Amino acid sequence: MEVNFSIPQNGSEMVFYDSTTSKVIWIFLVVVLSMIFVLGVLGNGLVIYVAGFQMIHTVTTICYLNLALADFSYMASLPFQITSIVMNGEWLFGWFLCKFVHMITNINLFLSIFLITFIAMDRCICVLHPVWAQNHRTVNVARKVIVVAWILVLLLIFPHSVFVTTVRDERGKVHCTSNFESWVATPEEQIMVSMTVSLISITINFIIGFIIPMIFIVICYGLMAAKIGRRGFVNSSRPLRVLTAVAFSFFVCWFPFQLIFLLSNIGNKKTLNNIHVWVNPASTLASFNSCLNPILYVFLGQQFKKRLIYSLSASLERALREDSGLNSDKVRNLSSHKQNF
Repeated sequence: MEVNFSIPQNGSEMVFYDSTTSKVIWIFLVVVLSMIFVLGVLGNGLVIYVAGFQMIHTVTTICYLNLALADFSYMASLPFQITSIVMNGEWLFGWFLCKFVHMITNINLFLSIFLITFIAMDRCICVLHPVWAQNHRTVNVARKVIVVAWILVLLLIFPHSVFVTTVRDERGKVHCTSNFESWVATPEEQIMVSMTVSLISITINFIIGFIIPMIFIVICYGLMAAKIGRRGFVNSSRPLRVLTAVAFSFFVCWFPFQLIFLLSNIGNKKTLNNIHVWVNPASTLASFNSCLNPILYVFLGQQFKKRLIYSLSASLERALREDSGLNSDKVRNLSSHKQNF
């Protein structure tokens, strides 16, 4: 028997089923999401610290900093989602956090791909038109573009967020889901509006939040590959390693999620029954992308790796130096105390 509702996971709802198999899946899901939460908070926190306070602000570092902020915000929302999974889809945190968590998950989806696309286009301009980029590619311009991206994301997620609220079922349990009762009069109209809004939302997510940005990224890579191959710019390919890994990981982690929810809205009942079992694994894989980026920065970004190691070693040295100073003060105080006696 299917449970009524659950919290939105990256713009959609996770599926819960009352069976022994589903309980095992839930336990595994909670463990994996908990590990993702820990790794994501620590990793993105370090990226924010290093890119925001330890490195010179450039166009690239500002983009990756905002990407880390979006991922960190999503990681901060995971405990609410994990709790709801443990509670069999019940929402315990009220109306405001229901809407807020929903908005955070959708912001993460759109802003991540927009920033990755912007980085790809920026890198493409640097390769194709290095002189123009040197004269016009500034940090202020990048900040303005990122602000526009934030505004666009908020405009995209606002319409669907209006319908997200807390709903009490017939057993008295509260769930965080889309509700259309206050917008239409009859149950038939509610179903029609619900299907229409869901289809529009999933279509926007798939086209604007995935397909179009990926097309731009592929075009940028094609242009850069042609220029690098023709001119033999060996050094030009080095800054592309991190971008390539980030873009590829986003595609791998998000494509199953996007495809499953697109098919669930345009397919028939038989299709829905066949793909519902993949909803939770796809959602978890999409969540994993938010903790994967910092790992890629450390292993592929030489400058970030050096700055991170330097920052951590400097912090450790400073902490040990403070402890040593404190111990010296204790020794001096103890010697003074003995002399007084």
